[in-house]
Amino acid sequence: MSSLDGPDEDDPRGKPPVPEDVQEAVRTLIRWAGDDPEREGLLDTPKRVARAWKEYCQGYTEDPASHLSRMFEEVGGYDEIVLLKDIPFQSHCEHHMAPIIGKAAIAYLPTDRVVGISKLARVLHAYARRLQIQERLTAEVAQCIWDELQPKGVAVVIEASHACMTARGVRTPGVNMVTSRVMGIFRRDDKSRQEVLKLMGY
Repeated sequence: MSSLDGPDEDDPRGKPPVPEDVQEAVRTLIRWAGDDPEREGLLDTPKRVARAWKEYCQGYTEDPASHLSRMFEEVGGYDEIVLLKDIPFQSHCEHHMAPIIGKAAIAYLPTDRVVGISKLARVLHAYARRLQIQERLTAEVAQCIWDELQPKGVAVVIEASHACMTARGVRTPGVNMVTSRVMGIFRRDDKSRQEVLKLMGY
């Protein structure tokens, strides 16, 4: 089979099929790492790994902007900062395909419309569930909100741990990377920027 869209006829649990070339790629990696893909504990690993990566990267099938398509104008005159903080997320770095695990704070200063707060998290996850670097992830989330909501200002701060640094290479656990992108009034006005960053806890 060459698609992951339908049920696997050989899998009674109805899980999606995995193309043979994808499974063989995982077997090759197992052999190169020094193990035997034919031993009992690894027989089903190629399918499991392939399905896991399809899930890790499901953001490729999403349009992040679509989560911001429904807006609300009845805000009772509210014109202050809207902030969603401590949003957990997981991604994978495009250099080593190692996990990036962290949290994000997303804020915007509305003009005359807002979105449901869960939509901000959905935008984050749509971009995070792709092969990423943290700098681009931060910029993409901010730009999407800026383009779709057309607010007075947008601020995004992401703090994350990178397994490509903590579990390999320099092997330095406990280190977090912080990136930020501010747009509009949060970039032009120092007082507004300080206010939103303080609300975020930075």
